[in-house]
Amino acid sequence: MSAFIQDSATAFQQELAATAQHLATVLPAPAAHTIDAGIAHVAAAGLTRHALAAGQLAPNFTLPDANGAPQTLTGLLQEGPVVLTFYRGNWCPYCNVQLRAYQQVLPELARYGATLVAVSPQTPELTSLTASEKELSFPVLSDVGNTVARQYGLAYGVGTEVGDALRSVGIDLAAFNGTTDDELPLTATFLIGTDGIIAWAEVDANFKQRPDPTAILAALAKLPTAIPA
Repeated sequence: MSAFIQDSATAFQQELAATAQHLATVLPAPAAHTIDAGIAHVAAAGLTRHALAAGQLAPNFTLPDANGAPQTLTGLLQEGPVVLTFYRGNWCPYCNVQLRAYQQVLPELARYGATLVAVSPQTPELTSLTASEKELSFPVLSDVGNTVARQYGLAYGVGTEVGDALRSVGIDLAAFNGTTDDELPLTATFLIGTDGIIAWAEVDANFKQRPDPTAILAALAKLPTAIPA
């Protein structure tokens, strides 16, 4: 793995840590405490056990991209392996760090013939904003209602306390997602082989933690059909 990728991975983890430190200083203490308690609840409830894992068939989907064009998993797999990542929304600082970092390693993913795809429950308008603001050149899809996230075992209700805490700092999940509930996907990344089988997966109860690009590339390198160019 190149020194550039290793350096990028180090910078990625440092930026995640810096984001956490910054938010700890700017978020009101009651809201921060409630949000952290929500993370602990998700972990204690074992919600990650419901997520799909390596060896299982990845459900097909049809979702609109940032331009409104439908994208299907089967269509994407015709081009090669798919790295499918679920993020919370444009409002999430950790998601923004992740999306920018993954954009930087697109050339390395392309060497293996892989396509990166990011999915969130936010409205198509906000999905378009995410792609344009961050100058993302990979498909960014809108999964309103968490329909696909539910198929992958990721959708969960954040609860009234966390929902109210987020609203107190200007994050209204129902409004951002065009729904009537406070529901999000667990942050998760799946590597799906051209046979439609999940080859590698990382699902975390703590949204502050995201899979390192080096882990994705290492998993890609193990795919028999992913031969580096």
